[in-house]
Amino acid sequence: MYRDVAAVAKSICRFALVVPSWQLAYVLGCTTDHRMTVLMDSMGYDGSDFRLIHGVLMYAVATTGYLDLRRRGLNVSALRYEDLIARPLDMCRVVLEFCHLPASLVQLAVRAFDVDSQRNSVLAKSVIGRFKEPEITSQTKTQLNKLLKQYGMQLIGEPPRIIDGTLSCT
Repeated sequence: MYRDVAAVAKSICRFALVVPSWQLAYVLGCTTDHRMTVLMDSMGYDGSDFRLIHGVLMYAVATTGYLDLRRRGLNVSALRYEDLIARPLDMCRVVLEFCHLPASLVQLAVRAFDVDSQRNSVLAKSVIGRFKEPEITSQTKTQLNKLLKQYGMQLIGEPPRIIDGTLSCT
C-alpha cells in the first residue's frame, strides 16, 4: 500500500515521536537531533527537517524496491491508500478478488475501517493525533523534491501519479 509522499513523511514524523525504541536511541545519545542535523547538512540537506527527510527516504526506498520487484517479473501489486479511503467498498472488492477471497467478506472488510487497528498501542490515533502535523515549508519542499527526484519519484505538489501495478476499481 502506498500513499501521497507528503502524507507519508508527515506520518513518519509523528510516528517517530511515540516509538519507544526511537525515543530510547535519542535519550541514550545514539542519535541526537544535533547529530542528525549535522549529518543531513553534510549531505546538502537542511538538517533541521531530518524527520521529514527520513519519511521521504522511507517512501522512496519502499517504492523503488516495489518497482524493482515488478521489473524483475514478480507478480506483485500495489494499493493506493487514497483510493481505498475514497471508495472503500469498491476497493475492498478488488483486493478480495485479487487475493482470491470470497466477495461475501466485503462488508466485513469495510466495517474494519471503523476500528483503529493500532488502538491498544502507542501508534493509536488517539495518541498520535495529539501531535501537531509538521509543516512542509517551501524551503523544505524544495529539499524533499530534490531527494525525490534522485529516486525518480513523484514530487511533492505534483498531481498524483499512479504507480505501475496498482490495483484499481476503474
